[in-house]
Amino acid sequence: MGTVEVPELTSQPKTTATKRMTGAEAMVRILLEENVDMAFGYPGGAIMPVYDALYDHQDTIHHVLARHEQGAIHMAQGYARANGKVGVCLATSGPGATNLITGIADAQIDSTPLVCITGQVNSSLLGSDAFQECDVLGISMPVTKWNYQITRAEEIPQALAKAFYLARTGRPGPVVIDITKDAQFEEFDFAYQKCTSLRSYTPKPKLDLSKVEEAAELINNAERPYVLFGQGVLLANAEKEFKQFIEKTGIPSAWTIMGLSALETDHPLNVGMLGMHGNYGPNLLTNECDILIAIGMRFDDRVTGNLSTYARQAKVIHLEIDPAEIDKNVSADVPVLGDAKESLTELIKHVKPNSHEEWLQRFRDCDKEEWDKVIEEELHPTTDVLSMGEVIRIINKKTNDDHILVTDVGQHQMVACRYTNFSRSKSNITSGGLGTMGFGLPAGIGAALGAPDRTVIAVVGDGGFQMTMQELATIYQTKAKVKVLLLNNEFLGMVRQWQQLFFEKRYSSTELINPDFQQLAKGFYIPTKKVTERENLDKAIEEFINYDGAYFLEVMVGKENNVFPMVPSGSGVAEIRLE
Repeated sequence: MGTVEVPELTSQPKTTATKRMTGAEAMVRILLEENVDMAFGYPGGAIMPVYDALYDHQDTIHHVLARHEQGAIHMAQGYARANGKVGVCLATSGPGATNLITGIADAQIDSTPLVCITGQVNSSLLGSDAFQECDVLGISMPVTKWNYQITRAEEIPQALAKAFYLARTGRPGPVVIDITKDAQFEEFDFAYQKCTSLRSYTPKPKLDLSKVEEAAELINNAERPYVLFGQGVLLANAEKEFKQFIEKTGIPSAWTIMGLSALETDHPLNVGMLGMHGNYGPNLLTNECDILIAIGMRFDDRVTGNLSTYARQAKVIHLEIDPAEIDKNVSADVPVLGDAKESLTELIKHVKPNSHEEWLQRFRDCDKEEWDKVIEEELHPTTDVLSMGEVIRIINKKTNDDHILVTDVGQHQMVACRYTNFSRSKSNITSGGLGTMGFGLPAGIGAALGAPDRTVIAVVGDGGFQMTMQELATIYQTKAKVKVLLLNNEFLGMVRQWQQLFFEKRYSSTELINPDFQQLAKGFYIPTKKVTERENLDKAIEEFINYDGAYFLEVMVGKENNVFPMVPSGSGVAEIRLE
């Protein structure tokens, strides 16, 4: 949806009360109007007027100084995902702005609401290759919901109002506002009104009730219906309606990692995780259901595997807010376009009470097979080598299944998502679509600052952690109470696993010679401990959880442990391997 057109509000802001001020001061006033109480960023030459204006509002807007712009935007993502507000990120021009791009792309594919404000060179220098000038609009256009460059202070109110409205409504996403330095200095008569609608933008498509009735008819006559749910349930705050729907119809339900925690782990209809390293039954039985009901998910290739063999036998019902996702990867026999909460509310009225005990037993039988071949050994290893799964099992016990899990990307991410128990919604934060290594630590900081009343555990691997480990300094400066769990296998574990299975164990550039992480954490004044023996693990995790503040726990796990089950790349979901 990237565009550089002039904002078109359906109604012009009222200007009954104006006050003369600089563009920079106006931007800070707008942040306050939009209830922003925290922003993440890194100052520099082209954004200095905004930072100067922030100096006068330190009691109302807490600015978190990251140690790298990528860290700042991942913090803003973690903050937004933990508390549901729009994350705000500030950076200067040139490298400051380009360092945000990975996080912006991550937020775009994972539907995270962000407003990113980047400084730009004076408008008179645009296009001259001035110092720290780059085409931020051109670079960010493919990975933003909208972007816009401000060159005159009078544009600021409308552009910012539109930015916040677009970021948080419909399918959420990142917006970039690039503002020239002279526009920040320029004085104008300021007035502000929040944006509530935009011409030609429909955040929630009008629900077609005939499609709801069609879907209900299929569901009521199904013998083996199967629900796949994703983040759309969480973004629509539709957890209650979702549970009512599956409980009324008795349909087994599996989750994508972005939908994780929308349904409590121990719910009898929660059959587990979809995708490449998901559970056995949810993948295998996709190709045996007669009705596939996808709710707020987009049929990512990690979920579908080989599309030519994916659920060919099933009629597909797709509940989705974004029309671009309908028929994109999997054709829908009955598309139900709309907000998940509204769609499910109507669908519940039309479906009949039912149960599918025999069909549900098929999932339980698969669970038993997976437990015997994979899970039991992962959670209760019979060797001296520590496993990632047993660490997660003990964390479940020590937190009573109630904490926010933040993960980086790799083997630990798959293990943590597979084995963490959730009792509360909106408790899983990960880089699902882009798969951004380096996401976990800064996102964990943002989550801890956004949800200070909850226990936040950032689970990271030794590879991804070293991409953004400078943000330990941000923990020290902010006193964010994030618990950092480093599962250290001295490898880029997921790549190594693929090299083992598909490249004849040719471990090309995946073994890591690591620094002393204990000394590193101590250097940032963070309490730390390292566990190498099982007999010390339980007590160390208890101390880790109960410590009132940030804590760094390093656990040495098996160097060549693999994550199973696995759907090999290019294979169909029914070709899932248990070993």
